[in-house]
Amino acid sequence: MLLLLPLALQALLTFLDEFVHHRRRGLGRWERWGHPLDTLSVLACWAYAARTEFSLARLPVFVGLCVFSCLFVTKDEFVHQRECAPGETWLHALLFILHPVSLGTAGLLWYLRDTPQVPWAVLLAPWDGSAWTVVLNAQCALLSTFFVYQFAFWSLPWRSRPR
Repeated sequence: MLLLLPLALQALLTFLDEFVHHRRRGLGRWERWGHPLDTLSVLACWAYAARTEFSLARLPVFVGLCVFSCLFVTKDEFVHQRECAPGETWLHALLFILHPVSLGTAGLLWYLRDTPQVPWAVLLAPWDGSAWTVVLNAQCALLSTFFVYQFAFWSLPWRSRPR
């Protein structure tokens, strides 16, 4: 169960960022397009883990997706420097710390799902591979929903522009 703690914490902080800070200040054009793309980069990692069977041959693809996502989400920092209040900047720092941790969780879930004979896995949670499949798929569904929300709320032409 502790394995899911980073995901819950990241979800909480993302909720605060999106529904408190972003709504309060509005987003400029760069962020209106960039934030859904950030979510898409995270979704690519989770979807790869959810849709492929773990193997050492596939691990470099997953790691590459994760490294790309970790670097990609930093693209907005030059905008955040001038747009964000100190509380939002601190929240972003926490999210940057959690980003690779949650992607590492995706990798570990992927491994545990497809390697059920791992003896130490019961220390993390007494679940079998099917439970890990549910978690991987649920995270993909949540990220997909959040992506659609971000795109619809911030980017579609019928949306009144902030500022």
